Amino acid sequence: MSDLARAGWRAILGLLMLALASFAGAAEGDLVAVPPLAARVTDLTGTLNGAQQAQLEQQLAAFEQARGSQIAILIVPTTQPEAIEQYSIRVAEAWKIGRRKHDDGVLVVVAKNDRKMRIDVGYGLEGAIPDALAKRIIGETLAPKFKAGDFAGGLSAAVTQMQKLIEGEALPAPRAAERPQGGFEGNLEELLVLGLTLSVVGGSILRAIFGRLFGSMLAGGLVGGAGWFITGSMVVAGIGGLIAFIF
Repeated sequence: MSDLARAGWRAILGLLMLALASFAGAAEGDLVAVPPLAARVTDLTGTLNGAQQAQLEQQLAAFEQARGSQIAILIVPTTQPEAIEQYSIRVAEAWKIGRRKHDDGVLVVVAKNDRKMRIDVGYGLEGAIPDALAKRIIGETLAPKFKAGDFAGGLSAAVTQMQKLIEGEALPAPRAAERPQGGFEGNLEELLVLGLTLSVVGGSILRAIFGRLFGSMLAGGLVGGAGWFITGSMVVAGIGGLIAFIF
């Protein structure tokens, strides 16, 4: 699949997730919902193409394997009506980035339409990345790159800076038996449950909006395409699309 096609599917999936989140958000005062933790890089805006997202994933995964500390990136269109500081706290509490005993996780949140950025650091890394340094990375690295339209370059450069700072911190080496709180590899079951839920709920919403036949076809196409993009498996894509079409 081409980068353009991947970006298109990512944007469509992001819009679907936001549409579903809006229904759930009504019960929480219309706050932007926290997306599920399914990858180290979560882009709900389609800003990053497939190659850029894969490169960032690889950069973060390699560091996590070597050092144990986790860094996660979330790009959303907006956090309104909530300030990015409060929203990022909700995300951090839900995702639990970093190792349980060391609290050595970093969360980077970008609200693209708001032009706001936030770096939240776990207690175990506050010595390596204090608030002043986090703000400096935002002001001197992320903001200029984003202003120039280089979102991938800005994120990669900021991640590199933070990784160098973390490397200077005296942290325990990663152990094979020690799994981060927000371990991405352990989320397969959660992803399957989420996929089935989105298929059923999303299909119902689309059928209510577009009618049964066209809504079912649209739901099947969206879920199937998303399944293919996320897993690379035509079998998973076909099953997901069929479930969304029927239910």
